[in-house]
Amino acid sequence: MPIIIPDNLPAFSTLEQENIFVIPNNRAYHQDIRALKIGILNLMPNKIVTETQILRLLSNTPLHVDIELIQVATHKSKNTSKEHMLTFYKTFNEIRDNKYDGFIITGAPIEHLEFEEVDYWDELCEIMAWTKTNVFSTIHICWGAMAALYYHYGVPKYPLNEKMFGVFPHKINFPNHPLLKGFDDCFYVPHSRYTEILRKDIDKVSRLEILTESSLSGVHIVADINQRQFFISGHSEYDRYSLGDEYFRDLSKGLLIQPPFNYFPDDDAEKRPNFLWRCHANLMFSNWLNYCVYQLTPYDLKDLDNMVN
Repeated sequence: MPIIIPDNLPAFSTLEQENIFVIPNNRAYHQDIRALKIGILNLMPNKIVTETQILRLLSNTPLHVDIELIQVATHKSKNTSKEHMLTFYKTFNEIRDNKYDGFIITGAPIEHLEFEEVDYWDELCEIMAWTKTNVFSTIHICWGAMAALYYHYGVPKYPLNEKMFGVFPHKINFPNHPLLKGFDDCFYVPHSRYTEILRKDIDKVSRLEILTESSLSGVHIVADINQRQFFISGHSEYDRYSLGDEYFRDLSKGLLIQPPFNYFPDDDAEKRPNFLWRCHANLMFSNWLNYCVYQLTPYDLKDLDNMVN
């Protein structure tokens, strides 16, 4: 079944070329089907790349998924055209009265800043508070996960001596959790970050569980016990070349950076990277939609008012 997006969104033609079933808004509205309503708060600099990556993963489900792209109003994107933002994105003020089955808050390359130093921190806090009443289940990615853990539960982030950069093996702590249904015992996830969260701080919060982690890259997926908040430190949404693009970008800036771990064959940047995480990335997002959202969200989203997060 399709994901529902504007037919002139740049991702539309990209996904169609990949034989992913997308359907334009005007056609979807004539179908008598209750689509899952999913909001994406995109904080990444290159909005088009990130929205395409996430939409690709959300498409791997038999469910109709109606997408709404959201931006913060207190920060202007420097890497995506104003025309694109005005055409395809809404601000929080425009959607604050809406309710959503699911919501995704992306990462942002601002880890060097304290949370309170981020120019849109107050607005993000307002949005995160709003998700507790207006969203059934929320996924937070990388910096977005650290920001949400800090806001909701007071869990701090810590600077790393060097960038956590590469494709790392992970293990499962809760094999029966619906988000992990069908996962192998060992699976791979890309990471690209300068900060981390620690198990010792997560363990202090009784409402939280560490679903997956790595001996090399640390805590990976944290979930609240009622499956309505997920905090993911990695970038499963990345495509084959995302880490390579970051590596070559940093080299061009004269930064001292090692090649991403376990990414280029033989650590040779001239070789095509192996795509080791694609299956589990698709599985995680389809599990979220199928088991953590569709199976549990109320049919009438107005009923969210009667649910406690």
